[in-house]
Amino acid sequence: MGLTVEQLNGGLEAIAERDQAIARALRLAGYPEPRIRDRGYRTLLRTIVGQQVSVAAASSTWRKLEAALGEDMPPETLLAADFDTLRACGLSRQKQGYARSLCELVVSGELDLENLPEDDEEAIAQLVLIKGIGRWSAEIYLLFAEGRPDIWPAGDLAVQAGIGRILGLPERPSEKEVRALAEPWRPHRGAIAILTWHCYNNAAL
Repeated sequence: MGLTVEQLNGGLEAIAERDQAIARALRLAGYPEPRIRDRGYRTLLRTIVGQQVSVAAASSTWRKLEAALGEDMPPETLLAADFDTLRACGLSRQKQGYARSLCELVVSGELDLENLPEDDEEAIAQLVLIKGIGRWSAEIYLLFAEGRPDIWPAGDLAVQAGIGRILGLPERPSEKEVRALAEPWRPHRGAIAILTWHCYNNAAL
């Protein structure tokens, strides 16, 4: 479960009290909507399904998987499905490898999505054991599905563009620069990340 409206707005207001640029962004662009996903294996599987395809194509593949494997899509059922069955649902060979990697880690107990480490970096390290899940996907999962308040996906281009817009920078800052700029916003960097997505193409700024 991601950050609630109360948690999101509380984090933003705490930062806005000491940062004029954030206060100005909230005043001009308004508060962002929460971004909430379910915790667990299905959300990560959906992330894999959605990689490098359109939203419509990902939705189509997901519906076919639900029809073939059942709505709950247990990892054991996916592991038992053959290549052609998954291919007919729209999963390429590469994505089948990623999906099987996720399912194997969950079934073996090596990855316990109900009890990830409390330390964010340790949790990211566990999630990137899944083939096809890099740091960005792990960070998005921890922010949207677990509501971890200080996740900061500095490699996200929209976060970089949003920060540039909020701070009035002449060009989009690099990942390294964005990491440094966000240090004063601890422990509410997750709320600021959601604000950057809200602001990066907002005409009010």
